[in-house]
Amino acid sequence: MDPVSVLYERIIKNVIKKQKLPEHIVLALAESDLLADMNFKKLSSFVSWCNETGLKTVTVYINIIEVDEQMSKNICGKLSQEIPPWLFSMTHNINVITRGDKEVKEYGGDGMQVDISLGFGGKYELTRALKEIMKYVENGSLAPEDIDEETIESRLLFKSEPDLVIRAGGKRLTDFLIWQSVYSELYFTDVNWLDFRKVDFLRVIRDFQKRQRRFGK
Repeated sequence: MDPVSVLYERIIKNVIKKQKLPEHIVLALAESDLLADMNFKKLSSFVSWCNETGLKTVTVYINIIEVDEQMSKNICGKLSQEIPPWLFSMTHNINVITRGDKEVKEYGGDGMQVDISLGFGGKYELTRALKEIMKYVENGSLAPEDIDEETIESRLLFKSEPDLVIRAGGKRLTDFLIWQSVYSELYFTDVNWLDFRKVDFLRVIRDFQKRQRRFGK
């Protein structure tokens, strides 16, 4: 990196430290982004930048192309095994959620929390939650008129509402966390995932800090 870029990056970092940081950010990627990221080096760098900045929770959503069930299962199984070891140098507090899995793979430990969602989109999550609620209605333990926002939220797998959602190199949102991110700030990067640099990440954080959040008001 040239001296001017180093200086610019240092200036942004110093400015960011004086302002409130987002507590939870989401990075939304397409499957093609990850496949182009050989050995997950870019993803590892991104998590490292988050850790250095002092973020508490990072969620990485990877959209899995709709293929036959067995192939999708193989892709998710491969990614769930290969991604976490690349992040252990930053944190062991990693959870992997895969569409179709009944259990969340938890590695445990202290440090920044990293949730990795493999194809577990918002439509699927809401559908899953509503099916669970209907079981309680059918067995008489829950009346239809008692269903409210809290009832639905209690059945969602992702409990935290992100402050910031970053869509790398895309122009459209994914359906990830469609319930939880209703008041989140959205940021679409100008560069594609492989060209996304630390200075770009810092600019995203700085942009968030300059926004006036209204939470739907």
